[in-house]
Amino acid sequence: MSETLARILADPAYHDYLAILKGARNGLVYGVKVRFPHALIMAILFGRGDWPSRIRTIIRATKQHALNLAKFVSIYKTLLLIQKKANSGKERSIDTFIAGLISGYVVFGDRNAINEQIVLYVCSRVVASFIPRATSPYSMTSTASSAVKPVPPNARHFSIFAAVCWGAVMWLFTNKGETIQPGMFNSMTYLYRDSNHWNSLRTLLWHNK
Repeated sequence: MSETLARILADPAYHDYLAILKGARNGLVYGVKVRFPHALIMAILFGRGDWPSRIRTIIRATKQHALNLAKFVSIYKTLLLIQKKANSGKERSIDTFIAGLISGYVVFGDRNAINEQIVLYVCSRVVASFIPRATSPYSMTSTASSAVKPVPPNARHFSIFAAVCWGAVMWLFTNKGETIQPGMFNSMTYLYRDSNHWNSLRTLLWHNK
């Protein structure tokens, strides 16, 4: 039985199908690793109600994030495989865009707090990719071989980009707060507004309110 399984795992004919399964697994694990600490900190800093209700919120957010990533990776890889087979085994550059477009709509098209955070995160990375690049690539270690290494932004252009981003978000927070994503709005309120108020040494150094 173990020898049969080993042959299947090593057989190139099954590689693309097993890659879908492995992708779903990795999406699930990564989603838990990313969302659980974030949800825990948010529950500690901004959570309301008793701790059993906060724990349920943490579990619900972690589950949704992990399952969404698992679904996205599996659908994305499946669509890539379908397009590859439809094109006589050849991969086209447009295939990734089409697969990402459809997968993103199916998995993250439903507007909720978790999906909004993930989409905004992805959007920020897309926008940041337009910053001119530096000359040296990042120092990276990976189990997968690649002919391309990510190159960091040019330092001067990144400084300008950072300044514009922070200037814009601080202006939005002060003048158009309703347009900011709720999680970030709560964090900014804690940092920039709650820090202006206290009525005792306890609320100055120990408790926010």
